[in-house]
Amino acid sequence: MTKAFASAGDMTEKKISFTEVGDGLWAFTAEGDPNSGVIIGDESVMIIEAQATPRLAGKVIEKVREVTDKPISHVVLTHYHAVRVLGASAFDAEQIIMSDMARGMVAERGQEDWDSEFQRFPRLFEGHESIPGLTWPTTTFNDSMTVYLGNRRVDLKHLGRAHTAGDIVAHVPDQNVMFTGDIVEYHSACYCGDGYFGDWGGTLDAIKAYEVDAIAPGRGDALVGREMVDKAIESTRDFVDSTYRPAARVAARGGSLKDAWDAVRESCDAKFGDYAIYEHCLPFNVARAYDEARGIAHPRIWTDKRDLDMWAELQG
Repeated sequence: MTKAFASAGDMTEKKISFTEVGDGLWAFTAEGDPNSGVIIGDESVMIIEAQATPRLAGKVIEKVREVTDKPISHVVLTHYHAVRVLGASAFDAEQIIMSDMARGMVAERGQEDWDSEFQRFPRLFEGHESIPGLTWPTTTFNDSMTVYLGNRRVDLKHLGRAHTAGDIVAHVPDQNVMFTGDIVEYHSACYCGDGYFGDWGGTLDAIKAYEVDAIAPGRGDALVGREMVDKAIESTRDFVDSTYRPAARVAARGGSLKDAWDAVRESCDAKFGDYAIYEHCLPFNVARAYDEARGIAHPRIWTDKRDLDMWAELQG
């Protein structure tokens, strides 16, 4: 009998932290669960990432209310994944912002992604009954967009493909702080199942060029100070490269997906085995790396059935 995904049995409640990463800027983190960000402007608040359900979004709102009573006017979604977007309705924001590409991916594969992630990681979908449906943006942009929260400027930018085709970051110039979504992680595995290994490093370089003073990453602790920022960027780069290279070598010699799995484990287990959600991400990362190395340029759509078929092949 095929064993379940590593995340399927993870029902342990995670400790929430709420860290100020700049004046009026906060990172909501929870031991490797998806992070959210908070940007407090003159008269209103912007949220970065909406969590997987309205119930989980409520935990973010509780923390926001500990530091401000200003209304939440904007929710920015760095990409389309269900665990990031399906809680958006809880914030009752006038504006929900995504990149054009991310909106297109909601249309193309949003329901399939929801079904897939729900099967893989049930704990993150507690209270799923309150999700009203797929989250659609009110506003989209192509390369860049600026939002003013009163005098506070927030620059939203698509710097390149990485975790998905439509990733964006939010940069707050007055504090030189960036919210990167899952392009950058800290002591947490990168989920690469919908990623672009060949582009990810260049996108990290674009982030590094900002020389920011703090980052709220997609998962893991808030990164305060340039030393910690650079460490996280380079460990993310190492994770991505250490996953792709062995899978590419296997693909080049005509090896199987299972061969790629074994090669990536040999490369990554010792370095990253203690990272949050490592075992959860690994099969999807290997499958995508193997596909990209064989010339499949764009990630294939994950479905609840494809997940199980892939997992059975790896177990075999």
